[in-house]
Amino acid sequence: MNQDTRQVAIVTGASRGIGAAIAQRLAEDGYRIVVNYAANASEAHRVVATLHATGHTAIAVQADVSRPDEVRAMFDTAERELGKVDVLVNNAGVLKTMALADTSDALFEQTFGVNVQGTFNTLREAATRLNDGGRIVNFSTTVLAMKLPGYAVYSASKAAVEALSGVFAKELRGRQIRVNTVAPGPVATELFFTGKTQEQVDHFAKLPPLERLGEPGDIARIVSFLVSEESGWINGQVLRANGGTA
Repeated sequence: MNQDTRQVAIVTGASRGIGAAIAQRLAEDGYRIVVNYAANASEAHRVVATLHATGHTAIAVQADVSRPDEVRAMFDTAERELGKVDVLVNNAGVLKTMALADTSDALFEQTFGVNVQGTFNTLREAATRLNDGGRIVNFSTTVLAMKLPGYAVYSASKAAVEALSGVFAKELRGRQIRVNTVAPGPVATELFFTGKTQEQVDHFAKLPPLERLGEPGDIARIVSFLVSEESGWINGQVLRANGGTA
């Protein structure tokens, strides 16, 4: 029987970028961390090794969130290795920009498979397996409010996430589980920089009145707040973390 009383947090898509920063921050906050990854085992294990080196408890668990059987297995592993889950952060996502008319069936299916089905799968599992008093943070995007060309399918998938989140928060009445959504603006990650010219990067950096790109740590601090007792009266909300872009 695991006697460790520290709470357990699953962070999906935590092998790099924003997810890795969230895993690091929540570990510093005292959580035992499940570092979920879909394919990049080496980077996920590197995150875990970094956490272990600083005295934190973490495990890497492979699961494609678009597959319900793998999501169930991830919760099984978390419970077996660390204990019942208190916090779920749905950070895993797919972002590929393309005009709607040029979007293939395969890209549409992949985007909705990971961003929507993946969120649905983890929420459905959390409904019966999260501790009472638990916290869930889902991820949307500020481009949903900006209506940027090229982001139609991605934005549509995140609109679905916002809809799922708001309803799910109400369906959990009586469990004291809070469900909120973070909608970042442009954040300086490998995913953001890939395929962009320096001119495009500079354009996005100048959009917010704070005149910079977001950093993974900016988003990690917001997630830390939303899963803390300090945000105990915030539930069913979308927080647009974008430096004032939209």
